[in-house]
Amino acid sequence: MSFTIALNFEDGVSRFIDCNEGETVLDAAYRNKVNLPMDCSDGVCGTCKCHCDQGEFELGDEYIDEALSDEELHEGQVLTCQMVPSSDCVLSVPVASTICKTEVDSRASTVVHVEPLSEDSIELAIDIEGEPLNFLPGQYVHLEVPGCGEHRSYSFSSLPGESRASFLIRNVPDGLMSGYLADKAKAGDAMAVTGPMGSFYLRAIQRPILMLAGGTGLAPFLSMLKQLAALEAQGEGADQPIHMIYGVTKDDHLVKCEELDAAVEALPDFDYLTVVADEDSSHERKGYVTHHMDPQKLHDGDVDVYLCGPPPMVDAVLKHFDQQGIKPASFHYEKFTPN
Repeated sequence: MSFTIALNFEDGVSRFIDCNEGETVLDAAYRNKVNLPMDCSDGVCGTCKCHCDQGEFELGDEYIDEALSDEELHEGQVLTCQMVPSSDCVLSVPVASTICKTEVDSRASTVVHVEPLSEDSIELAIDIEGEPLNFLPGQYVHLEVPGCGEHRSYSFSSLPGESRASFLIRNVPDGLMSGYLADKAKAGDAMAVTGPMGSFYLRAIQRPILMLAGGTGLAPFLSMLKQLAALEAQGEGADQPIHMIYGVTKDDHLVKCEELDAAVEALPDFDYLTVVADEDSSHERKGYVTHHMDPQKLHDGDVDVYLCGPPPMVDAVLKHFDQQGIKPASFHYEKFTPN
């Protein structure tokens, strides 16, 4: 038996390694050619200290308090030289990936299809060569625009661990990637993929969740919901309510609602609302996501909030929470600038 360990480095790079049953994370990392920080490897110096964001593990008692105090352990700190996982885990490593002599994964891929979903968004699907690319639902990759050597960054909308990956891409006039997709792309085109990266990803669910999506910022939430649906099908679903508010500018900018409906069917505690900002819209809910936050969905602050959208939306939500005196238990957000 082996477990998958996600190592999230300070520079935003993520690496996924396999850890054998009974093996320490430090030994597994070295076996996978990732040089995590260490000096003694005996639980004495504390150099290998990282934060375990999620997962189950044993530390044993072969380390000293000066290396890892009870308070640090309670806060989620671990010593990778002593940490023996008993499940998949996610660790935050407090140094850059380059210091650990590892690099972000780079793969070749092939364009499978490009589908305009609205005047505002395009769906891109690619087949990634080699082993399925692991990522945490919510993370992104760099996609190289064929023929120019430049890249743009996009969040996965697909399920982690699949060889076929999908993305929602904003259709920006004169945009480098959207221009390629709208005018030149064809099935079979080669596209380099670099990643995964990013600290915006779904954590272990311990309390109610509020998801706030703006435009193509829906993409990472689709990935999260697919992951949750897969866990639910395995009998490992989270027994917490999950509420989403999905906001767009115009009526026809609402896309992938069929996937959201499928998530409602697959997840007994998931529901969502759609909101359209255009004053001339015929939609039943007009305005911005901040206009449609049911106080009950905030659970008096005992809620984890995930927010992905353009900078004005992110700033508006942050301001709204501040004005309302709302302090969520945790708040994870990602701004994206269409290009």
